[in-house]
Amino acid sequence: MNRMVEVLPDSATLIQRSLEVVLDKMKAAIAGRGQCTIALAGGNTPRPLYEHIATQDLPWRSIHVFWGDERYVAPDHADSNQGMARRTWLDKVAIPAMNIHPMPTDEADPVNAASKYEAELQAFFQVQPGEFPVFDIILLGMGDDGHTASLFPHTEALQVRDRLITVGNKDGQPRLTFTVPLINHANTVIFIVAGAGKRHALDQIFAPEADATTYPARLIQPQGELWWFLDQLAGQDLKT
Repeated sequence: MNRMVEVLPDSATLIQRSLEVVLDKMKAAIAGRGQCTIALAGGNTPRPLYEHIATQDLPWRSIHVFWGDERYVAPDHADSNQGMARRTWLDKVAIPAMNIHPMPTDEADPVNAASKYEAELQAFFQVQPGEFPVFDIILLGMGDDGHTASLFPHTEALQVRDRLITVGNKDGQPRLTFTVPLINHANTVIFIVAGAGKRHALDQIFAPEADATTYPARLIQPQGELWWFLDQLAGQDLKT
């Protein structure tokens, strides 16, 4: 694992630096293989990043967009990660509909929805059951509790190693989420983290030893590059 940690002075610089690296990785993937696969994060922090990407002149037909996790709500719900990304980015550019791969949230049982999305990933990446796709870019955020995607502390989802997609749980509410090994197979994983409320969890995530079931972002150790972009409030005095 090749880990880079950058503490940026404010949120605007945080987003600008994240944009630079995301665009660089997108263009490199397209130049190398003819396409880029990117999995998006939800939450408020990446929203301005998506707004900036929407202003770029990119070969949209060569970009395929997925989601690393999703709340189990309809796409037009205010809490939908898909809905946020569509409003801020995808609806504003000429990306083909077939290049957008949202997590399904219309199944009565979230377990069935997880299986459906896993099958879609296997078909798209042409991998067999038991094999893991390699995403070019996976964007992640982190909560004050150290969770990432919908991998929450002390939940069963943290232990899943034989699936691509599983059901996360937040206060009794189901979420769909990438599993730890799927994230860790990526070429590039980028955390974008802002706010003083993240400091305690970050201290534990970067500590030589700590409990990963309590601070799940510790489990993210990809085979490729791992970038941590932190604003000053989050990264102040952090020992890496």
